[in-house]
Amino acid sequence: MSAVIELGPGVRAGFTQRYDGGVSAEPFDTLNLGMGVPDDRDAVVENRRIAAARLGFGHGRVVWMNQVHSADVAIAEEPGVVGRVDGVVTTRTDLVLGTLAADCLPILAADPAARVIGAAHSGRLGTAHGVASALVAEMVRNGAEVGRITVALGPSICGRCYEVPHHLQEEVTRSTPEAASRTREGTPGVDLCAGVTAQLQRAGIGHVAVDERCTLESPDLFSHRRDSKTGRFAGYVWWA
Repeated sequence: MSAVIELGPGVRAGFTQRYDGGVSAEPFDTLNLGMGVPDDRDAVVENRRIAAARLGFGHGRVVWMNQVHSADVAIAEEPGVVGRVDGVVTTRTDLVLGTLAADCLPILAADPAARVIGAAHSGRLGTAHGVASALVAEMVRNGAEVGRITVALGPSICGRCYEVPHHLQEEVTRSTPEAASRTREGTPGVDLCAGVTAQLQRAGIGHVAVDERCTLESPDLFSHRRDSKTGRFAGYVWWA
């Protein structure tokens, strides 16, 4: 596992890696946590149990999203799948929030004083639509204070690797110019981490920790851009 970090007193966040145990066969080897890929369902269930046990919580506490590249945010009141959204917030301290990725940017957030935690998934479209800002706004509606929210950004494809056509780059940079990048080949690109960091700063978030690993460059992480048919790693935020 990636190192577990503290998002404040009592709140933990962590990201899984591709080969942290797991039972999935190629090309989803080994710790695929995504149900939305054609992996064996029983293998994914076992992988989710393994990941949760290693991080120190019960897999039955986890809230998952059916991620659709939106800026919609749901409120979680119970474990399971919360719906077709890309952000989730809860005030329940017995729930664990999970977000899946394989190049997109996983976002984990907490205001421990208000007992509010959140998670989101921000790909190119989610970044263009501002899912990170929507997550912060929903946390505030549920009692969080912007100045107290701490955010952890997980691994994602970097701006030097994420090549897109110019018109798709413009879709993101119209709202978030900081997301514009040039790839190693000098072509248009999108820097998800830079874009989301800028969105969070504009929302008033002052505490952002970044895992700078590039999913395409790191064989320890799943990458859809690199491998096409592949699994998903997860980011989790929970109360210890």
